[in-house]
Amino acid sequence: MSQPLKLAVLISGNGSNLQSIIDAIESGQLDAEIRAVISNNREAYGLQRATRHGLPTRVLDHREYEDREHFDRALQHYLQSIGPDFIVLAGFMRILGPGIVDAFENRILNIHPSLLPAYKGLNTHQRALDNGEQKHGVSIHLVTAKLDDGPVILQASYPIEAGDRAEDLQHKGHRLEHRMYPQVLRWLSNRNLEIEGGKLFYEQALLEEPLQYDA
Repeated sequence: MSQPLKLAVLISGNGSNLQSIIDAIESGQLDAEIRAVISNNREAYGLQRATRHGLPTRVLDHREYEDREHFDRALQHYLQSIGPDFIVLAGFMRILGPGIVDAFENRILNIHPSLLPAYKGLNTHQRALDNGEQKHGVSIHLVTAKLDDGPVILQASYPIEAGDRAEDLQHKGHRLEHRMYPQVLRWLSNRNLEIEGGKLFYEQALLEEPLQYDA
């Protein structure tokens, strides 16, 4: 019998994706163990979510470190001490430095509110509206040293309708995110999805295009 997937979940705010992962584990839909919930923000509501479920938490406030390099070094040291199989970025509003990315190569996942490679970076919903897009979406990808540029595992799209505001797109995206993240983690746990040399393999076949989530 395979061992549960060991996870470290990094958050900066509400932690709704963290909650979806916790729910999947507690309902038996995901064979995983959250080793720690880590935040750079002491006030992150996601820390309260973790505590309610008896999960270990750790705050590494980036403002308390001399510079980005010292923060990254402390984060890397802590992550290595808990030994996760995968690091899950779930609304973590810090760019990881190359040292961490190299140390956990092909083991860091991120969820991004656009159909990558379109709309990398911030404010994706408003930018899509400003450009008159007809659809927008969500991507889960591997993290590399380049911002929002790693191989995309899973995507889902939704229509942009007349009168939609950025908040409406965010809400649509969140409903998808909360189902998509547990799905990708299930694939990893079940070995349906494997990562070798920066390449993705789904059911032993090279994944040349992102999988599409059937909402």
